Amino acid sequence: MKKSLNLFDTTLLVAGSMIGSGIFIVSADIARVVGSAGWLLVVWILSGVITLFAALSYGELAGMMPQAGGQFVYIKKAFGDLVAFVYGWTVFLVIQTGVIAAVAVAFAKFTGVFIPFFEEGNVMFQIATLKITSAQLLAIFIIALLTFINTRGIENGKAIQRIFTSAKLIALFALIIVGIYYGFHTDVFSTNMTKAWDAKGVVVDTVNEQTTQSFLPLSGMTLATALGLAMIGSLFSSDAWNNVTFIAGEVENPKRNIPLGLFFGVCIVTLIYVLANVAYLCLLPLDGSVNGQTVLEQGIMFAQKDRVGTAALFLVFGDIAKYLMAALIMISTFGCNNGLILAGSRLFQSMAKEGLFFRSTSKLNKFNVPARAMTFQGIWASLLCLSGSYGDLLDYCTFSSLIFYIITITGLFVLRKKMPDAERPYKAFGYPVIPALYIILTTLICVDLLVYKTFNCGMGLLIIALGIPVYFIFKRNKPVAL
Repeated sequence: MKKSLNLFDTTLLVAGSMIGSGIFIVSADIARVVGSAGWLLVVWILSGVITLFAALSYGELAGMMPQAGGQFVYIKKAFGDLVAFVYGWTVFLVIQTGVIAAVAVAFAKFTGVFIPFFEEGNVMFQIATLKITSAQLLAIFIIALLTFINTRGIENGKAIQRIFTSAKLIALFALIIVGIYYGFHTDVFSTNMTKAWDAKGVVVDTVNEQTTQSFLPLSGMTLATALGLAMIGSLFSSDAWNNVTFIAGEVENPKRNIPLGLFFGVCIVTLIYVLANVAYLCLLPLDGSVNGQTVLEQGIMFAQKDRVGTAALFLVFGDIAKYLMAALIMISTFGCNNGLILAGSRLFQSMAKEGLFFRSTSKLNKFNVPARAMTFQGIWASLLCLSGSYGDLLDYCTFSSLIFYIITITGLFVLRKKMPDAERPYKAFGYPVIPALYIILTTLICVDLLVYKTFNCGMGLLIIALGIPVYFIFKRNKPVAL
């Protein structure tokens, strides 16, 4: 593989893979769960800190093992083939491909703002109970297009990542500045912060076609539980930062550039996410009415279709706001999916080289990229687009991702004992406190989610468990040459 990604590229890959459409949407759900401006910001800050803790720990592993496959390789070294395969299986089945599908569908939905043909409800044809919409077909086209472009060489993927990630970072900072500037000329932010720490969960009931809302005060354990539940959206929006480790084989001086790229990328995205929410609070009241007719009456809590970013921009730009936000989300999701498609294929290629995936996916094409692995990834992601279940997949993959982050960072402790003399160009900052703190906090969040989102988390565990018998099938037989 050609080493052509420098520090700038690795930082953009981290940031670009993290920023999709979540920052423009999930704050509405977080606001309904925690119910106050202060705790809304805490959720985003805490998610950023937790993600940074993980990234700092991964830096040591990336410096020790700077080869393609990243997290798969780290887990294999620490815990062996079985755990590494189950991780790779889960990444292929839901984590990587599920996110690619969901991001592609988000791109298609917002394309519908400009081209009504691609609006979500436009059913093209139906097979039994399966409805195929124009948005799903556009999502599949985008996955196919980006897959094809990336099979033509790393330079193509790098160029797209540079252009689209730079564009969305500049646009996001511009919107944040505009939002905060306009917001501070009103009393909205000060009003939101008046009861910044009065946490309350929103309960919505519908009786006889009449929708009402009530508030449940939160404190102590109920507040801690609410914070854990609220963080699933912000953690998902902060995920995919680890993708840069998959492509380590094509990074210049990976022992230096991957740890630094992880640090800079996560810090940039965390800063943007927190400032974006400050901008929302400068423009929109946090509290709102489920029956509100205007963006101010709906507030952040009940923004139409949870599109908080669009509602905030409406107060600055009027009706044109929906087009500005749709364009920004299309740029954001296109660049995000490019990074996911580019990086994910390298993980599956690494698995194949170890005899744990289809044999042909280990090969490089004439452009020195794993085109077959990328094609397999694209086909499965496209099928997930058609399934219509990508919303549930996000819950499955967020929970599953957290579990494997815990396992990987636990591997940091294992490898310190197992390989004490290995070269470590970078040592995890704050070891052992910060890695241990990450494991504890993330485990508590997983327990919280398992208790209160039992079905979706249970499905995530089932998908992980199904990887065990599949592993033994691969070990018993030679990998299929597909």
